[in-house]
Amino acid sequence: MIDSGAILDGVALVIAFVVGITFHEFAHGWAADKIGDPTARHAGRLTFNPLAHVDPVGTLLVPALLLFSGSRFVFGWAKPVPINPYNFRDRRRGLILVSLAGPLANVVVAVAAALLLRVWGAATQEVVYILVQIILINIFLAIFNLIPVPPLDGSKVLAGLVPGRQEWMVQLEQYGMLILLLLIFTGMIGWIGEHLVVPLARLLINFGAGTTII
Repeated sequence: MIDSGAILDGVALVIAFVVGITFHEFAHGWAADKIGDPTARHAGRLTFNPLAHVDPVGTLLVPALLLFSGSRFVFGWAKPVPINPYNFRDRRRGLILVSLAGPLANVVVAVAAALLLRVWGAATQEVVYILVQIILINIFLAIFNLIPVPPLDGSKVLAGLVPGRQEWMVQLEQYGMLILLLLIFTGMIGWIGEHLVVPLARLLINFGAGTTII
């Protein structure tokens, strides 16, 4: 017999991830376009159509498999928006602004979902649950992407802040995924989720609900 709760979990997770990565990637491309790099626009990525940003494996399959396997950690990714920092007048400043645009967009989406939760507090349980997941996932995406490990946005922010040549970043990029896997399996990502993501998301969710629900 199919567990209706598991179905709702899966649907809510997919919706939350798709919304989160769509706004995240759009924000990268929009910020780059505004400061002189039209690469994302020419590639058709300045759109809120999720099909332009969704990676079938990273956005849908991997999170769904992790969820239904009972994993406490759900991970996924989107197709990265193409950026050419050589089009920026100030390459370092441009790289920092574009990199921060994605996490900032996730914060905006989480706040918007909290406001919708406040307006639709009497809506169906399914709608409320999806809005709660959107808040959680978007706060997670914002914080996770600020970790200064390639290919995450935080590494590009760090590269823009550190003066001098960036040979160290090229070397670090070779081991970026390995470092992320180590962070996952050593429990560091879980610690970030427990001590940063959940408290911040709880504030927004309880504000949206108008009472303490988590």
